[in-house]
Amino acid sequence: MRIIFMGTPDFAVPTLEALVTGGHEVIAAVTQPDKPKGRGKAVLMTPVKEKALEYGIPVYQPVKAREPEFIEVLKSLEPEVIVVVAFGQILPKEILEIPRYGCVNVHASLLPKYRGAAPIQWAVIDGEEESGVTTMQMDEGLDTGDILEMEKIRLEEKETGGSLFDKLSRLGGKLILSTLSGLENGTVVPRKQGETTTPYAKMLKKTMGEIDWNMEAAAIERLIRGLNPWPSAYTSCNGKTLKIWAADVLPGGQGEEPGRVRAGKDSLLVETGSGLLSITELQLEGKKRMDTASFLRGFQVPDGTVLGKG
Repeated sequence: MRIIFMGTPDFAVPTLEALVTGGHEVIAAVTQPDKPKGRGKAVLMTPVKEKALEYGIPVYQPVKAREPEFIEVLKSLEPEVIVVVAFGQILPKEILEIPRYGCVNVHASLLPKYRGAAPIQWAVIDGEEESGVTTMQMDEGLDTGDILEMEKIRLEEKETGGSLFDKLSRLGGKLILSTLSGLENGTVVPRKQGETTTPYAKMLKKTMGEIDWNMEAAAIERLIRGLNPWPSAYTSCNGKTLKIWAADVLPGGQGEEPGRVRAGKDSLLVETGSGLLSITELQLEGKKRMDTASFLRGFQVPDGTVLGKG
């Protein structure tokens, strides 16, 4: 097929790779404009742009894809289908109607659950037992189009946002090839999405990572995994920011103030709203991340310290 690919972050790259290596003709890649990042504010290419240039694919970076001039450019390319993966802009009806096979989106959830910007992380935070990828015929709504295909995977006991991200990005590349083949030969039949009570998967913000020790230990542990590696879960300890990368839930607790530490020689147990949290990997501001035993050899946390108190 003649394909225009629209995507921006790392998650989209495996799908672009699959299209190219799968024998499709990717005639253009559309991605967000380059933006300054990091302390030095160096202007960096998006991951999709970088990969497209490796393949020699022409790249377009419209500030607003809905501009009439850009829509005319897309029409002139005469794509059979537009494949969209985390592009970052809502496409107007004028673009959706250009290709013969429409615009196909690769979304990292089992739609209609977890429509929105951060379905991967919220699935972990909410304690879902399964997730997956859905290919969808795009409409003017936000992740509301007809479902084309879907593939599920089980979440591991210690699944993180990062590990699930990697699995679903690879799965997206596999599923798009199946979907396009099915559209071309007529074996894939679009079906309407059902209703869902799952909240919209809102965009992640750094402030979401601040741990509320009044929560149950199990919920805090899921938050830690879901926000690993970004934006990461954190608390304060004696005036310093302490990132928590991994923890285990333990039964019990003495009903003490949530956030109070029970410190051992090589362990940190924290009282929560319900249950104990055993911190197993952490990182003090300005330091490397390390296991708890290594951390305690260089930084003392007095027994009875209350985390989150500044």
